[in-house]
Amino acid sequence: MRNIDLDTLEIFQSVVACGGISHAARTLHRVPSNITTRIKQLEARLGVTLFHRQGRGLRLTQEGEVLLGYAERLLRLANEAEATLKTRRPQGTFRLGSLESAAGARLPPILARYHQDNPSVRVELLTAPTSALVSHLLNHDIEAAVVSQPFTAPGLERQALFEEELVLISARGHAPVRSPRDLGRTTLIAFAHGCSYRKRLEDWLATDAILPERVLEFASYPAIVACVAAGSGVALVPRSVLASLRATDDVMTHPLPAVLARNLTHLLWHPGTPSIAFARFRALLPTLEAVPALG
Repeated sequence: MRNIDLDTLEIFQSVVACGGISHAARTLHRVPSNITTRIKQLEARLGVTLFHRQGRGLRLTQEGEVLLGYAERLLRLANEAEATLKTRRPQGTFRLGSLESAAGARLPPILARYHQDNPSVRVELLTAPTSALVSHLLNHDIEAAVVSQPFTAPGLERQALFEEELVLISARGHAPVRSPRDLGRTTLIAFAHGCSYRKRLEDWLATDAILPERVLEFASYPAIVACVAAGSGVALVPRSVLASLRATDDVMTHPLPAVLARNLTHLLWHPGTPSIAFARFRALLPTLEAVPALG
């Protein structure tokens, strides 16, 4: 039997937002004693303490922080369900995470079509490296994530979307690169740790015991490509990014072994019944068949 109902969660959320019982009571048009009783009943049912008293206010306990995350999602889903059933179209906010490369080169036409078909849904797009996206998804900060190999996603559903060709880029005039030894102790230009493409490049260099002299970290592909074009170092990027930036002629590309160049991009999400907003988004995505299983 469930110990939580939506009405109680709304009261709990209001107490958090208002910072105390009295303000929450005025907001909800209830008497303070009723609010206090409902919070105590909720704590008794769950067997935890949700608030610490701090002067005249309240501060969430660790258990309260956990419940707040669930309360926000459950109330949002309830509101979305009611609005969707009344209007027969998806409502609310769809939180999506994506690699910077996919967000810039692959998703724009898909999101444009999605917005056209679902004008009542607000899409919040978070860009981050793969490892950070998986963490955000496991923490329910986002509903789905577009990530790249390699990744570890225990308990998550996955769908292969498209294959990227990764190329090594350098300044024009650079000597051909056929193996890590041809780079020597060069400078790598990449995203911060957690970027799957950076890991692939570092693993490839390690096959010949090559260590980069240093790594310059940037937060966007335009900055990475511009830095490479200026002669500061080399980077591993999807060919589709060069095309979307119209930067193919600004740098020199070096083909890589197939095991390094072939890279699959996946969609990840939690198992169970997805929101209608997510289901509509997934229906617009391409699918690759017969892809190898990942860890």
